[in-house]
This record gives sequence, C-alpha cells and structure tokens, in this order.
Amino acid sequence: MRLLFCGLFVLFIAFASAQNNTSYWQQRVDYKMEIDLNVETHQYKGIQDLLYTNNSPDTIYRVFYHLYFNAFQPGSEMDMRSLTIADPDWRVGDRISKLSSDEIGYIKPVSLTQEGVKLKYNVVGTILEVTLNKPILPNTSTSFNMVWDAQVPAQIRRSGRNNVEGVAYSMAQWYPKLAEYDFEGWHADPYIGREFFGVWGDFDVKITLDEDYIIGGTGYLLNEDKKGLGKKTKNKKRVWHFKAPNVHDFTWAADPDYIHDTLQVPNGPLMHFYYKGTMAPEKLDNWKRLQPETVRLMHYFSDLVGKYPYKQYSIIQGGDGAMEYGMCTLVLGEGTFDGLLKGSISHEMAHSWFQFLLANNESKYAWMDEGFATFIEYKAINELYNKQLDNPWAMVYASYYNLANSGLEQPQTTHSDRYLINRLYSVAAYYKGSVFLSQLGYLIGDDALYKTLKRYFKEWVFKHPAPNDFIRVAEKVSGAELGWYLTDWTQTTNTIDYGIKTITSEGNKTNITLERIGLMPMPIDLLVKYEDGSQEYLYIPLQMMRYEKTNPYPKDKWTVLADWTWANPNYSFDISSDKKINRITIDASGFMADVNLENNSVLME
Repeated sequence: MRLLFCGLFVLFIAFASAQNNTSYWQQRVDYKMEIDLNVETHQYKGIQDLLYTNNSPDTIYRVFYHLYFNAFQPGSEMDMRSLTIADPDWRVGDRISKLSSDEIGYIKPVSLTQEGVKLKYNVVGTILEVTLNKPILPNTSTSFNMVWDAQVPAQIRRSGRNNVEGVAYSMAQWYPKLAEYDFEGWHADPYIGREFFGVWGDFDVKITLDEDYIIGGTGYLLNEDKKGLGKKTKNKKRVWHFKAPNVHDFTWAADPDYIHDTLQVPNGPLMHFYYKGTMAPEKLDNWKRLQPETVRLMHYFSDLVGKYPYKQYSIIQGGDGAMEYGMCTLVLGEGTFDGLLKGSISHEMAHSWFQFLLANNESKYAWMDEGFATFIEYKAINELYNKQLDNPWAMVYASYYNLANSGLEQPQTTHSDRYLINRLYSVAAYYKGSVFLSQLGYLIGDDALYKTLKRYFKEWVFKHPAPNDFIRVAEKVSGAELGWYLTDWTQTTNTIDYGIKTITSEGNKTNITLERIGLMPMPIDLLVKYEDGSQEYLYIPLQMMRYEKTNPYPKDKWTVLADWTWANPNYSFDISSDKKINRITIDASGFMADVNLENNSVLME
C-alpha cells in the first residue's frame, strides 16, 4: 500500500507539473542600447546588449530579430507588395523602388555574440536568422551583444527622416528587435506593411545627437538638465538617456524646432507634447488647445478600461500619419483641431490600452487592437463632446455592411498582410472589430460588456492576450456561452440576416414567423408597437448561448419567449392582445449587425 500511495503521489505531482506547463507564460527581453546619429549622413552605429529569459517550457535552439529598416530598399517585400497590390498605400506607392543608396533604410549587423561567443547568422530581408551556440533551456536566461550599422530611410512609413511636415527624425522600429516566441512558436514575420508584436521587457537607451535637437518618445529621461534636455557633451552633442520599464517597444522622434510642453493629469501621468514651433499660428494654437482635452481623454479611458500605469505619456508631431507606441504616439500635426484631436489623438491614446498594455499579436488579430481602440474612441467622443448619439458607432456599422455585401470580405483572422486589398484590411480591423464589441453589448447587455473590459484589463495587462482569452472573460462576467460568437464573427465571413417572414391575424391573436437567412445565429430583440402608442419587447434567446439577457429597456415590458435553435431557419409565435399592432421591428436599436435591414420591420395595415 505504501508503494501504491507513493506511486500515486508521484503521478499526481507529474500531472500537476504537466498542467503547469500548459498555463500562460511569456518571454522577456531586457535591452541596453547606445547610438550616435550623424545628422549629415543620417547614419548611426548601434551597440545592443540583451538579456533574454526563456519562460517557455521549450528549449530554444535559434532566435530571430526584426531588421525593419531593411524594408525601405528597392526589391524588398514592402516594395514588391506596394507595386503589385491594387490599392497601394498612397504614402508608399512606387517610391521605395526609386530610392538611391543614400536614401534607403538599412540595419546591418556587424557582430553578434551569445555570452561572448560569436554566432552564425543570416540576413534575409527584414529578418535576421541566428543559430545559437548554446541552447536556451526552459526558465533560464542568456545574453546577446550586437553591433550594427544603420541608415534612416528617406521614405517615411511610420519611421524615417524629414517627413512632409518637416520633422527631422521619426524613429520607430529603428533597432534590431528580438522576435516574439509564444505558445504558437516564433513570430518572425517579414515587414511587408503591417503590423507588430514584441517581447515585454525593460529598455535602457542612450541616444547621442547634435545639441540643438530635442527628443521625445518612450521612457523616462534620466539625465535631464534644468531645461528638460539631455546632457551636453564636449563635441556639441547631447546624450539623452532614457529608461522604460516593462514595455514591448521603444520609439522616439527628434527635431531642432520642437516646442516641448507638459501638463499634469491629476492622479495620472505627466502629459508631454512635442510639436514644431515653425507651424502657422493657428496650427500652434491647435496644439495648445488640445492639451487639456488629452487630459480628459486620459481620465476617460482610465475609468472605462483600467488605470494608465506609467508616469508619463507623450504626443509627438512626427511620422506619416498616426501610430501608437510605448508611452507615446506619433501623429501628423498640421490638420484641423477636430481632425487632430478627435480623428487622430483620441484613437492613438485609446491604443495605449489596446494594443500597448493589452498586447495582442497585431499581425494575426489586428481587430483586437484597432477595433477595440475604435470602439472606446467613438464612445469617448460621443460622451465627452455631448454628441448624444443613440448609436455612436452607426458609421462603423455602415462600413461593415458595405464590406459584408461587397462579396470581397475575408475572415478577420486573415494575417494583416494577406488581405486582397488594403481597404479590406482597414474595414475588417477597425470597423468590423469595433462592431464585435458594440454587438457584444447587444448580446450580454452593456453593463456586462463594460465589466468585461475592466476585468479583461485586470487579468491581461502587460501580457499577450489572444481572442479566446477575451471571450472567456466575457463568458465569466456574463454567464453566457460565447464561443460561437467568436467563431462566426472572426473566423468566417458568415453574415447575420434575419427577416419577418409572415404575419397573420385572427381576432386578438397575431401569428408571426421570423426567418434566419444568414448563416450566423443571434438572439432577437423584437419591438412591438401598438396603435395606442404603447410598446413592448419580445426577447428570443439563442439556444446555443445558454443565456437570457436582462431587460435593456426597463421602461418597457420585456417578455422572454422560447429559445430559437440555429438549425431551424424559422421561428413562429403568437401575440395575444386586445390592442391593434402598428409595427413590428427586429432589433430597433441597430446594434445587431444585420446586413439586410429591409425585411426587419413591417408596418401593419
């Protein structure tokens, strides 16, 4: 018996260990980097020390780095895609193919060692393939040292030099960036157009630049002088020493004409604003006016999702549009006030939660960050600026309807670079992704939706959530079964299409038959209006959802009918009332994304 007990105990421990091996884990990399940028040649040599920690249950025999600047060369995959896609990004077009040798971008490794021993590596486009001398065992760390040469590209696409607004340097994806390794393996995607996925860690970065340049970006400036600048050197340069704790990227921008303003968010971060002082007076005024508005946005998003955890956030004029980064965003700065604040900054600030703090894989699940950021952006604009729209996302739904009815739609799980045309990606990621959330509110109720966002943030901040992680949080909060929703909406192009098929009346009894025309199932909110001006709602639960929604219209009567099974395309029921029915409408709220609204409402004769 003792031997049997010991054997069972060993099996129990082994089983527990196996279970632990399948639990969530994520890699970590800590960066130390130094560069000295020559503003005459736009070239720099970089030195990088990495401490890589393997928290996976796997032994790692090779690693991959991203060399993003290599995309800005004639013949690169970014160039080829731009030349062959039907609707190329207007900011790129055929321009990469025409770059000269002093205009291209590149990152060229000069040397690479692991714990002091030279490594074999191979540059393949924007990816560096590295074979390790010493495998990295589970739960161990190793160090890498790299020296590299780089040139900042003249072509601006998120990164580059001397953009259309005259910003000298927009430095995103400027360093050799270790690729992410997770439960799916390596994510060594070539840089073709979009998007990004990085390893969490601490960054210690020193940037040496001519003394008249001002730098803003990720991290806290450690060697700040009395004017808020980096420390001067003896050769008319400055060293800017930044540290950024627990981030998955590091971005900066520099210009000699930057104005640098700050504004403290009460009980929140210090807001930094970097913008060119050479702009027209009305443009400079826009940058002054937007500053208190960003404080309002910071409060709003923190209350809605979760408290912003860093001590600063920077809004920087730079780049070729707007793009979110660690603790900052780069935006174009010369538009209208509303365009800058409500069309750009509000969205990029929303990204501080969705994708920067909740760091999903943008290449595979762009809808999780673009769509979720769009959702909370539109909600914020509606509430902070008194638009008082019943459906702030009506335009978003309209864009999705155009996509769904175009015959060109691809599943949202399509890799970001694999869409037939760029427009399909944009609508799928931004708009269909936003509808995913607003329609989830239709499914489980707004109260459960916003509790889901808060719990999702609490459980997954500083991690890499995947779609199932989010939907499981929604299930735990609401009690509903929602796997079918995630599957149909994101993994297929099935559409929602319900209609009122027949209505017959006899005496005080009215028989109604509804039909499911599209393949995607949904529960139904049915509004019945009577000629005396009264109204009531009939709720038809979806059987596979195993859930009954709380009445979202407390001023009206709410009657729950029998479940509707997906396999049955028809559903019939009776209404018995002495009152004469005036109109019957499927989803009068407009939050269910039915692709054909013409058969959703019937006016009784």
